[in-house]
Amino acid sequence: MSGVDGRVPVSGPRVVAVGGGHGLAATLRAVRLYTERVTAIVSVADDGGSSGRLRNLLHIIPPGDLRNCLVALAAPGSPLAVAFGYRFDQEELSGHSLGNLVLAGLLEACGNPVDALDEACRLLGVRGRVLPASIEPVTLKAQADVGSVDGQVAVMGTDRIHRVSLVPADAAAPEAALEALAVADQVLLGPGSLFTSVLAAALVPGVRDGINASPGQRIYLCNLRAHEPETSGLNVGDHLAALATHGIKVDQVICDTTALSLGNPSVPVVDLPLARPNGLAHDPSRLASALTDLLG
Repeated sequence: MSGVDGRVPVSGPRVVAVGGGHGLAATLRAVRLYTERVTAIVSVADDGGSSGRLRNLLHIIPPGDLRNCLVALAAPGSPLAVAFGYRFDQEELSGHSLGNLVLAGLLEACGNPVDALDEACRLLGVRGRVLPASIEPVTLKAQADVGSVDGQVAVMGTDRIHRVSLVPADAAAPEAALEALAVADQVLLGPGSLFTSVLAAALVPGVRDGINASPGQRIYLCNLRAHEPETSGLNVGDHLAALATHGIKVDQVICDTTALSLGNPSVPVVDLPLARPNGLAHDPSRLASALTDLLG
């Protein structure tokens, strides 16, 4: 039934999911099974592929991770969501997805990223919101055994990482993201690459502070396996230690230790079989069940 303004009321707990890449999209597919009130806060550090090319050419936030999240939350059966994933292979357009190009056009037409993404949500029938972690693109930097490494793609190819940071260090998060964190029932970090997806989003100062101050359950969703070479040799406990080193507070971790050892976690653990049959990604139904159990 529609409300007085013609919109269908939304229901379920307020969930905020923070991260980037395909991992955050997997979380969103799970979350949409138990709530319509979901906000994705997405990394804008990507500097590779189509996203990196558009970022450098048009001076916009990289659209690729945002596109993946929009598609994950799109209305079931949306032809436009399918089209968003279409990737061209012809000459100048080679490597670009249609969704990235549409988002680039919306960013220009709307003048600011929040309005552009809200319009994309409307077009795709998204129930919820997709927001950038920062209203401007950021550069990810790492300190590792090899020294200083600049750029998400370069950091992704580095092992023995000690710390990561963002440039500019004072990048501003959109107000809507901070408002969502302030009223969240659950705040989910990950799954996804620890340094280049999760921390790339969570280290935006406003996002970090919003996570730490949120009244909701703060849950880290650990990867199913190491992301080589970025997290080579790290176990679940090491992931949690890295979050703590970077000033990110979590209350619990959900993991599947079939292919990633537990180590010595610093917070309560939910350890369950969570993978799809191929073992390569989280199964949305299994992850949704684990998350709803935590809500009680």
